[in-house]
Amino acid sequence: MGTGIKLMVHMTPISKQQIEQADIVFMAVASSLMGSWIKELNPNIHDLGQYYEQGKSRLETYKQMIAAIMQEVRAGKNVCAAFYGHPGVFALAPHRVIETARKEGFEAHMEPGISAEDCLYADLAIDPGKFGCQHYETTQYMIHNKNIEPSAYLILWQIGIAGDQELTQFETTKEKLEALKKKLTAIYPESHEVILYESAAVLFKESRIEKLQLQQLANVETSLETTLVIPPVRNK
Repeated sequence: MGTGIKLMVHMTPISKQQIEQADIVFMAVASSLMGSWIKELNPNIHDLGQYYEQGKSRLETYKQMIAAIMQEVRAGKNVCAAFYGHPGVFALAPHRVIETARKEGFEAHMEPGISAEDCLYADLAIDPGKFGCQHYETTQYMIHNKNIEPSAYLILWQIGIAGDQELTQFETTKEKLEALKKKLTAIYPESHEVILYESAAVLFKESRIEKLQLQQLANVETSLETTLVIPPVRNK
């Protein structure tokens, strides 16, 4: 199930109920506050964040998460796994663990949560149906030839780990952002206005909405939550 983005208020009633009724709750959340709140709902917690390590492949981390969850499923327990945001969005482990459980004959399903994409549309007042939206993980966009339609929005997720092909880093570099900028300026003018977006995780805190010219991209500060939004190029 998904915890949503904002602490406490984004979790759906059915997801909250799943946590409260589970024999054990696995969680992969973005903040200690979220973890503490989930522990109040159910004290029998296994923190999946312990498997992340700098320099360690995230694919190995996901394998360990899946193994830990499946161990309890095979033991006959009612298992709930809580993932930040939406559990099916930029999250390999939830999809794989459901697939594994079903193949072994266990009942498994996913409960959606409010995602960063949902928050983005609301905070930036974007209707994806007006001009269209193209979504790519940043590194995949950098290394593959994607056919970009500049008259639609381009949304690049995980710009904070741009260029991490080995899946071992938790930050990017100025050189990799420069490479991203170079690829984008082959499509968009250097003066084109783009947006760095980070959805707020708690009430009464402002989301990051930083507007800049594309030519400034290599000098920006990013985090794991940063998304790059490129508005359409509109013919006047």
